[in-house]
Amino acid sequence: MTETAKPRRAQILDSASRLFSERGYHATSMRDLAGDLGMQGGSLYAHISGKEELLIEIVNVASRQFDEALFTLRGVQMPADEKLREAMHRHIRVVADNMDSATVFFHEWKHLSPEAYARVTGWRDSIDAFYRELITRGIQEGVFRADLDPRMTAYLVLSAVNWAYTWYRPGGPLTPRDVADSFADMLLSGLRSEP
Repeated sequence: MTETAKPRRAQILDSASRLFSERGYHATSMRDLAGDLGMQGGSLYAHISGKEELLIEIVNVASRQFDEALFTLRGVQMPADEKLREAMHRHIRVVADNMDSATVFFHEWKHLSPEAYARVTGWRDSIDAFYRELITRGIQEGVFRADLDPRMTAYLVLSAVNWAYTWYRPGGPLTPRDVADSFADMLLSGLRSEP
């Protein structure tokens, strides 16, 4: 679907994602957004109530993308180390396929109102718990070292996959799978228990 064939609301969200990603939420005005869309400033208000509505929607869409990518792994039967590798790939794939909204999600969510902010921190906690469960399961299976701290290990994994938005460039020499495999190889070599 071409940009002009998209519904106006989708065009507005795409433009907001790009501008918030490039300039930051606070540095992007409604006038900037309208100008980017070739609209009069007041015309935007026929589609949205304000700038925060766009930020909330961008963050909500991104969180659903991560949920769909990761939480479907819960019911998949595979060893914990393979599941961790797959989770990292899916996580980086969401970032790589949605660079603008991922940048907004990871960097601009702190500008949300208290209620929306609380929802994002709740989501963040659920993703953290997902990775902790993977690590804990690996320890229980004997795949990962028994002396690992699941919380600290989950933080390490999340630091690797979440920060990909700051340096990964789609179309470069590495695919999201290449990045995930490289990260997983390095991390798993330190996590695995000795045979």
